[in-house]
Amino acid sequence: MQVNDGPSSHPIFVAPVNGNAQRSSGYVPGRIVPVRSPPPAKAPPPPPLKPLAPPLARSSVFNLTVDESRRERSQNQQRKNTYICVAVFFCVFLLILILVLSLTSKDVLDGNCPHHKPGLRSWNPGHDLKKVVVVRSGEHYRLDSSATLYSVTIQAGGLVVFADDKKGSKNITLRTRHILVEDGGALHIGAPKCRYSSLATITLVGRSDETTVTEVPGMGRKFLGVNGGGTLELHGSERLSWTFLTRTVPASGLATGDHAFQKNFSRGINLRVVDQDTAEVLNNERFDTHDSRNDSERLSELLKSLPTGRIVALAIGDSAVKNLQKETKKTIQDLLGSNHVNNLRYRQAWALVSVIGGGNGSCTEDVREHENHDTGGKALARRDFVTVDGVGFTVTAFSEWSNGYPTTGFQVDAVDKVVLNLQDDVSSWKPGDRIVVASTDYSMHQAEEFTLLPCSHCNRKQVRIQGKPQFTHVGEILDGVDMRAEVALLSRNILIRGEMENSCYGKNWCQYFSYDTFGGHIKILGNFSSVHLSQVELKHMGQQQEKGRYPVNFHRCGDVDQRGDPTYVNSLSIHHSFSRCVAIHATNGLLVRDTVGYDTLGHCFFLEDGIEQRNIFFHNLGLLTRPGTILPTDRNDSMCTEITDRVHKGYIPSPATECKAVSTFWIAHPNNHLISNSAAGSQDAGIWYVFHNSSTGDSHGLIPETKAELTPLGIFFNNRVHSNFKAGLFIDRKVKSTNATATDPREYLCLDNSARFRPHENSDPSLPRVAALIDTLISFKNNDLGAWIRGGDIIIRNSGFADNGVGLSFASDGSYPKDEGSSQEVSQSLFVGESRNRGTNGRQNKYWGIGGVDGKMRTLPRNKTFPIRGFQINDGPVRIFDSTFRAFSPTTERFTMAVGFSLKNIWQLTPRNNLSSLAFDPSVTLRAFFGRPGEWFEQNDLDGDKNSIFHDLDGSISNYADTYVARADNFLIRHPQCVDVPHWNGVVCSGKYSQVYIQTQGTSNLSLSVSRDEYPDKPMVLRGIRSQTAPTQQYQPVLMMGKSYTVHWNGPAPRETVLSLINFDQGDWALLGLCFPNETVFQITSDIYNKQNNGFDGIEDYGPVSSISDLEKRQQERKYFFDKSVGLLWLYARARHRRDGHSYCSAAGCERVKIIATVRANQKTQTCNCTANAYPKYSKPASNIVPMPKPNTEPCRACGASQFAFSSEPWNSYLQTQIKSLSVKEEQDNDTQAYISVNAERFDLNQSGFLLVTVDACSGKVTKSSLFSTLDTKMEQYFKTGIMKRSIVLLATRGQPADISGAAQYLVPLGSAKTPDLQKKDAIAFFGFLGQGGPSPQPWSALLACQGTKVLGLLERFIPLSLEEYSCPPQKVTPTRMDLELLRKYLSQK
Repeated sequence: MQVNDGPSSHPIFVAPVNGNAQRSSGYVPGRIVPVRSPPPAKAPPPPPLKPLAPPLARSSVFNLTVDESRRERSQNQQRKNTYICVAVFFCVFLLILILVLSLTSKDVLDGNCPHHKPGLRSWNPGHDLKKVVVVRSGEHYRLDSSATLYSVTIQAGGLVVFADDKKGSKNITLRTRHILVEDGGALHIGAPKCRYSSLATITLVGRSDETTVTEVPGMGRKFLGVNGGGTLELHGSERLSWTFLTRTVPASGLATGDHAFQKNFSRGINLRVVDQDTAEVLNNERFDTHDSRNDSERLSELLKSLPTGRIVALAIGDSAVKNLQKETKKTIQDLLGSNHVNNLRYRQAWALVSVIGGGNGSCTEDVREHENHDTGGKALARRDFVTVDGVGFTVTAFSEWSNGYPTTGFQVDAVDKVVLNLQDDVSSWKPGDRIVVASTDYSMHQAEEFTLLPCSHCNRKQVRIQGKPQFTHVGEILDGVDMRAEVALLSRNILIRGEMENSCYGKNWCQYFSYDTFGGHIKILGNFSSVHLSQVELKHMGQQQEKGRYPVNFHRCGDVDQRGDPTYVNSLSIHHSFSRCVAIHATNGLLVRDTVGYDTLGHCFFLEDGIEQRNIFFHNLGLLTRPGTILPTDRNDSMCTEITDRVHKGYIPSPATECKAVSTFWIAHPNNHLISNSAAGSQDAGIWYVFHNSSTGDSHGLIPETKAELTPLGIFFNNRVHSNFKAGLFIDRKVKSTNATATDPREYLCLDNSARFRPHENSDPSLPRVAALIDTLISFKNNDLGAWIRGGDIIIRNSGFADNGVGLSFASDGSYPKDEGSSQEVSQSLFVGESRNRGTNGRQNKYWGIGGVDGKMRTLPRNKTFPIRGFQINDGPVRIFDSTFRAFSPTTERFTMAVGFSLKNIWQLTPRNNLSSLAFDPSVTLRAFFGRPGEWFEQNDLDGDKNSIFHDLDGSISNYADTYVARADNFLIRHPQCVDVPHWNGVVCSGKYSQVYIQTQGTSNLSLSVSRDEYPDKPMVLRGIRSQTAPTQQYQPVLMMGKSYTVHWNGPAPRETVLSLINFDQGDWALLGLCFPNETVFQITSDIYNKQNNGFDGIEDYGPVSSISDLEKRQQERKYFFDKSVGLLWLYARARHRRDGHSYCSAAGCERVKIIATVRANQKTQTCNCTANAYPKYSKPASNIVPMPKPNTEPCRACGASQFAFSSEPWNSYLQTQIKSLSVKEEQDNDTQAYISVNAERFDLNQSGFLLVTVDACSGKVTKSSLFSTLDTKMEQYFKTGIMKRSIVLLATRGQPADISGAAQYLVPLGSAKTPDLQKKDAIAFFGFLGQGGPSPQPWSALLACQGTKVLGLLERFIPLSLEEYSCPPQKVTPTRMDLELLRKYLSQK
């Protein structure tokens, strides 16, 4: 060691072995051999005592012989030795006793604790930022105090351990430019079985512009690095990483909102009346009792009219006593308990907060004397209260004169009183800790940080926060979708942080960031000995201007799951990061668990080169993922177009297609596993699966072909995505894997749209497909797309989508002939258009407008006019079945539809889009919509728009089984019996439908017109899917089979036309007449395209016949008829081979007809539109081949998803409860529905009175339903003894039953925080719980009441069953935690 402190001798210590050294069979990486204290040395036993002898006779003369003298000396020496040995024994015993007592009071030696290992020498290196320290073999240090060093290198068996004790009293900060652990060196702070208890901080220092500081090769600067052979073990105290809210926290903390008022010269007595149960300000008035006797009387009358218990706040502005009447003073004194009102003087400041009828004990008031236009401070009155739901709030009134101005103010708020109810035990979270609560709205910027306060009244699942929330954070399942906010702990007792400058400087992209982005970083290189990180806080880590400088970066480490102790990162808190969270680079098998990434730049959880596989992301949370500069996919609009140093000269990138992909989880290879993760807010996507066709970055060329697009998807289970701007889940695209050139000027690693995910066994396209399973996805409040998924086969099930711009959109694998036809399927899922999560206006939520279902104001995706869609059909084929739709209702400003289509769609839509067994809640008023000209839809006239269609297999959408639903103006698919649905802009038809792809070559800028002979005046004009200047074009009309059509052009006919039969079943046919000049010569052949060998089989020529009737007779043969008088080439497009599954083409291949037209020179410019000549010659009467079915008369009982609630804890069961109370006003408005519903079992309240339903909270079974016309002794007795323990209690009212206020006292044992004031209430609804041992308030408990013009409407709660708090008896079969099962199963395979 270059710097030596203290003596050179050390106790023996078993050093960690070098990464390349031979290990013993019992070696465990990262663990230091335990030691036991040596036993105390045994003292020699005292000599045996001689038996006592009778005393000798004493001679008269005292004399000793020589022997006697020697014997005497010997006995004295033995006696002396005995005394010495006894003294030594007691000294050793005393030392041991002192040591034991010392260890008992501090720390007992524990072999699992690195700071207890033998051979450690106390190390106190002091503070010198120029001191370079190298810890080498035989040097084992326990850092006992804070230190400042230039750098620390630990190598060749050296060891550094941070000191700790049981009390956690150490507080050690190591401040340095870098720490490098390599070649057998080790750094330990705690251990898995001996968690670090004290506070340890590693502060990494340095600026990016320090030219005198040399970079360490492969590491850079400002880092904690692990090289080959190094060991890094960091293990902080066990603390819950993150959890969910279980009760909604409204903006301000109060459901009715807070209230703040301050005004100068508000003369008289200013008054606020506050509802003691809700904190709502009911009255806001000023009474000029200085100038008006009448105002004094009005004040008195108002106070007398208030019910007992109402909160009143009074404050004088300027002066109030001149006409303040004695009667009014007496009223204030009697009703509010004021001691000062009778003695108020001119311009005296006075404030009061009290409760009507509460007497002096409820009154808080203050007065200040007025002198020289100043009162020397505020007259301040303040009192704390609690709502009926248990939310604390404060009412404040103040009055003062200052600098000649009188000021009056009021405040009603919950500052420092908001308690968060949480899903899990958070007793490990302590006052002073920092937490973050995720946004549950469209804007990720509504995530909020808080500091925890002491809370004596909180239980183990509650914490109290400092301040108050600015935004609403949902804590419940709404409309069946789990929208609970994630709550994460940011604080840890091991902190690694970058020391930052106060603002941006130098070349740190200051044009994009106002703050310093040159943070610290942790980098782990391959061949390390042992790395395990748990319960560590990383703050201000990552370097924005450098690749590979991330908070945690496993850099080319290979297979880290193949070692004896697999590598992991667990329960890290990574926040305010400047470049990513956890980067996995050419590393396989890493376990990333319970880790939080908050407020970061660039992709957060990041797979880098497209070859990383088998990594497990388990129960991680990422939120507030912002754009960064490093990769094109990290960048936003301005970064994309302005950072051009790696594009070809002069090229300006396109943000929409090359950049704007920053994601919380960037998964660059499908063979990785995502289980129970949450992506809670990114500028672009929550989870993005992107595909690399070859290894990229530092691994470029290592694997020339990754076959990622063909690789089966790893485990995807129970993940949630919300508050993302572009998409929640995105499976599509690849990155460009070549450098910029003149031919392709785009930047290396920019987005590329040519990938198609098509997983097959062993990544071999010749083997069967393997369906990618997306199981239990929760997606809500994503501004654009809940999920966009391209490819196949793909299955989504057990998933919930709510409040997304578009809930779910599938896109096909590709197009003919590349895509032979794949399957995309969604089942057992729920789609919600506009939920009860109305959001909070502000913090980048730009759009605030009227909701379609309830007419209340809410945040909106994209735009006030954006057409919201639940399930979007993009092309197909797709299948959706056994799913439910709720809350899709349009407004005057926008269309909101359950099933819709891509806007401005040029692409094909297949009639094989099959929908069945769907359920629609009454809140769905627009089941399907085909668009119409206007905003967003524009002219609604692109090829895909016109051919929009789906197959309603069972009539669960249209009410007609086995029908096709298409756009109303599509006469290629209609017949006379079709049923129009005007508000869908759709039509429902029976029949059989397929597609003919018409591909042309030799002409450009052609539009195609298709007319059905039965509707010749209703042609469909198609532009084609390619650019109008392209040399080839493709048109993709949907046709009714068994019918005849004519095809025309708006210019010269193409030289070559290929007709491909798409989705034709064997025997299906359509008769086609194509328009050509009348002297054209044809070469017509049929063939079968073989996708596997990219060749053509079965080539046959078509022969001519002399008439259309002859052609019709010989339709089984390959014949054509050219009607020169009209210019129509007639032939049959008939499928001769079987088609299997979802393939576009037959089992033999894609059947085609190829037409090569030779046009005479004088006709080459002729416009080939034969419509005028073709009709009426070829006109036919309209008819249907397949009769229209009769409409369904019975509702589909089995339709829809089988579950009511879609939760991020799918192993838990939830009860759907609904209460519809009915006030007299509602009855007068002809509303007749009053009921309680439990999992769709309805209990009606048909008369004025009370309805009580109780449910077993353990099983979910309804135990009793009881009706009471009034609160009589029978109902009182029922409240007292009739409700079983462990019961969910639901209460509804109808009319205004007598003595409704008398029920208040009985609600307290059922969960009400206090006895509510129900006087004059018109209707109430109550969700409560009776515990096993008495009152047991639950987070979901709620009392709602209304009076006057307000109504309750339909109220819904999803109540969890069998919670630990219910004290349920043991279950015979414990619900399986599928996420843990999947994790255990996978880890056991390793």
